[in-house]
Parts: sequence; structure tokens; C-alpha cells
Amino acid sequence: MPNAEKKKPHVSLVGAGPGDPDLITLKGIRALESADVVLYDALANDALLKYAPAHAPRMYVGKRAGKHNMSQEDINKLIVSCARQYGHVARLKGGDPYIFGRGHEEQMCAEQAGIAVTLVPGISSINAVPALQSIPLTRRGLSESFWVITGTTRSGTISQDIILAAQSSATVVILMGMSRIAEIQEVFERVGKSETPVAIIQNGSMSDEKVGVSNVNEMCRMVNEQQLGSPAVIVIGEVAALHPAYVARAVKDGLAKKTTHSI
Repeated sequence: MPNAEKKKPHVSLVGAGPGDPDLITLKGIRALESADVVLYDALANDALLKYAPAHAPRMYVGKRAGKHNMSQEDINKLIVSCARQYGHVARLKGGDPYIFGRGHEEQMCAEQAGIAVTLVPGISSINAVPALQSIPLTRRGLSESFWVITGTTRSGTISQDIILAAQSSATVVILMGMSRIAEIQEVFERVGKSETPVAIIQNGSMSDEKVGVSNVNEMCRMVNEQQLGSPAVIVIGEVAALHPAYVARAVKDGLAKKTTHSI
């Protein structure tokens, strides 16, 4: 390994994208190629580690719901210590570092320690995962805007913003919400959205991707029947009806009704 003591400490906060390793940016790859050490998250595809130099240590600091390898405070300290020890730290984070990724907290910690930070935005699962399933978050005549909400807050409760979003006509995208699916269904049913289309996309952009479509009033049953789990993107709104499986289902239901009426 090169003499790291002579290298100036520097941190690159790199967005790895939604999962598919091909969806990282060129700037993200270049940051990895110049790294002296890589700290990577659970949602960052391991295949991206190949871009780092052979001499650069790879350190897993992943966090998933209920399975925290390290606390955020410990991660912040590790970023600083690694920058001082090795030089250039590539902090590889799933999606985009600034969207539910606590990237700004890590940036502030490094900068307060006198270490320069470069942000490399990533493609977020918020829009990329639905798009890969032919679900636009906005569509003329269907949705003029969208909400993006975390399903579970820092206190472990459902976000109050979901209650507000459910009352709007916007597309609602919920991340980290699978453990709260029953509460989410109840919120939308309470405001008269029982028949609103829903798409739940697990492991979006990956080879083991799973997708379920339904209406709000069938969400919990669908999740149980199709064994859908985290990580997943939940899309609630009229645009979810554009998914090919929902279209096929609507056609099937329409034919069934037509047959019933003709008897």
C-alpha cells in the first residue's frame, strides 16, 4: 500500500444508485478508482467494489431496518479516522447520499474535522425503481406532483406526513415502509382511497426484483400472498395503474364483468 500518511484527507460521498451496478454515475466510478479506502453500505451493490484499487481496504458499515452493523455516530467517527489514516475515503451509499441516506450528517462531521468533502449524487430508487417498472411519478391527467416519505421515523412510528399525503391527489412514494404496511393501508382507507392503485417493488433494478400490484384495500393481503419485503418502494396513486400487470388485471376484471353481465 502507498504511503498514506502523505496523502491529504478527503471524503467522497458517492451515491451508488438503486441497486443495479450499471446505474452508478461515471463520477462515482472515478471516485472509487481513486479511493484509498471504501466504506460501503448494505444497499450499495458489492459489484461496485471492483472499481476500487487493489490496495484500498473495503469496510462494510451497512445498516438495514433492525440490523445495524454500526451506529451512525460510529460511522461518522470511522470516516474521519480513515481519512486521516488512508487519505481519500470513498463513502459508498445506496441511492443518493442526500435522500434518506444521512449523507449530510456525514459531510458535516467530516468538514467539522477539517476534512474536505465532495458530493457525488446518485440515482435514487424513488424515481428510478418505479420508472423501470413503467410507472411515471407524474403523468399528464393523472398526477401533477409527488410526495416522497419515509415510512418509519426516527422514533419508530409512522410518519405523520403520510396522513397529509394521503389527502392529496399526488403520487405518494414511501420508502422503508414495509413494516408499517397495515398502518399505511389504514391511513389511505380512512380518507376514502381504498380503490387507489398501488405498486410495491422489492429489490428494484436487481435480478431478484419482485413486484406486486393491487388497490389500497388489498395491500396487506398482497404483501402476505406474494411474500414481499424490504427493501421496497411503495407507490400509491393513479400512476401505479400504468404498470403492465395492473393493466392486465384491469382487462381481466373487465372481461369477467362483461361475461357476468351477459349471463
